Amino acid sequence: MAEAGGAGCEHYRRSCLLQAPCCSKFYVCRLCHDSKEDHQMDRFKVKQVQCAKCRRIQQAQQSCEDCSSVFGEYYCGICHLFDKDKKQYHCEKCGICRIGPKEDFFHCSKCNLCLALSLQGKHKCIENVSRQDCPICLEDIHTSRVGAHVLPCGHLLHRTCYEDMLKEGYRCPLCMHSALDMSRYWRQLDDEVAQTPMPTEYQNMMVEILCNDCSTRSTVQFHILGMKCTSCESYNTAQDGGCRMALEQQ
Repeated sequence: MAEAGGAGCEHYRRSCLLQAPCCSKFYVCRLCHDSKEDHQMDRFKVKQVQCAKCRRIQQAQQSCEDCSSVFGEYYCGICHLFDKDKKQYHCEKCGICRIGPKEDFFHCSKCNLCLALSLQGKHKCIENVSRQDCPICLEDIHTSRVGAHVLPCGHLLHRTCYEDMLKEGYRCPLCMHSALDMSRYWRQLDDEVAQTPMPTEYQNMMVEILCNDCSTRSTVQFHILGMKCTSCESYNTAQDGGCRMALEQQ
């Protein structure tokens, strides 16, 4: 069980412990509780807290009724979140607190998530996408303390998972769409393809491809370095049929 000490825990800075409504044990936060117990704490049902300074058990509130110790610079009476001030705000539509400032975010009703204002009208919506687990770590996104990154295809990843993914590849793990603007790299690949002629027996070989970025199917000349979509000029393509020789070579 967490020790009272006024500094909080690795997750939050606070000067109180929460009494878990499920088992009546005291923990600094729900995450500390969940890591030690075989069940999860419902943050919304917390009624009592214990002051880390004077140990008084009392109704959940922002400061101690006995010693006046402030439990958290920020306090939400719905989520029972105590923490240092990070410009947090409670989003009624998300149902939880978010790190702000509030004026820099908007709630997308279709995605069911608060997103940066810079994405308003500029992202692809997917119904309730925030309720899906991160496809990389398979953990919850909606209530995660790690921010979400919105891919061009509309799928979400934890920001840290997105950064790790870019070390290994560039495609969404769910739909294979390019996860960032690859146009500069595609033009570099154009030059490499032009400077790397295929052996004679492959120079007139055609192949059917499917573009992962625009879903266009086309027939293009086979090249070992990559095959470019005839519609959007992306090299994020996959072979979608057998190879055949050009008609004049058959």
